[in-house]
Amino acid sequence: MTYIILAAGQGTKLQPLTLRYAKTQYKLDTNTTLLQRMVRLIRKYDKYAEIIVVVGYKKENIRKELESENVKFITNPFYAVTGSVVSLWFARDYLERENVTVINGDIVFEEKLFEQHICQNVDKPFVYLDSSKKQADKWYIQTKNEQVLVLSKQLDKYFGEYCHLVKLDAVSSRLLKNEVMCMIDEEIYDQYFEIALVQMIFSHNFALYYMDMHEYYWTEVESVNDLHEAQEIHKGMLTSKKMIAQEKN
Repeated sequence: MTYIILAAGQGTKLQPLTLRYAKTQYKLDTNTTLLQRMVRLIRKYDKYAEIIVVVGYKKENIRKELESENVKFITNPFYAVTGSVVSLWFARDYLERENVTVINGDIVFEEKLFEQHICQNVDKPFVYLDSSKKQADKWYIQTKNEQVLVLSKQLDKYFGEYCHLVKLDAVSSRLLKNEVMCMIDEEIYDQYFEIALVQMIFSHNFALYYMDMHEYYWTEVESVNDLHEAQEIHKGMLTSKKMIAQEKN
């Protein structure tokens, strides 16, 4: 399987902590950064994984950090003035693989998610959401039946928070490539790549499905509190959500 990890951003919400380091370089323990953990867990559960890391901000530091992890690097030289759609455009050739996972490099998932979902093949396109999380200023997903209606930061009604994880089969990955290329041709440089998925739904009647990850721990690292939660997830210090639900019942 092919994994495209988007790690080009400046992490402006964590400044001044990110003035010298990319936020994916922050340590979860003495020997493990956010990005190292993601790469190593992918390798643990998919030993033949093709891992692509799109870098930009502090790219040489990230390359050095992952030099022994058997990954391929692609650079988005315009990271400071573009959205993730441009990072994915630079990695567009890898969207022609049979099974593709696109994931943000600043997300920390509990290990079971890699074993049970992230490193498993799919036969149709999925985005992953958490119906138990409804924080302010996040990406949300509105659904109907089994499918996604829209992904947006501006929804009054929604089913859950987007987990910044997309899994694609061979057909949908090529469709995404085409839509990303169309956006770049139209000089739409400042958007997140997820907007391409939304355009596919609205313009091409694209069937995008969802998986609810409410039983698992995960966090997007955008604050010091998020980093502390990420460290707890990494160390396995949080009680299983599934066990808590079973005890309540």
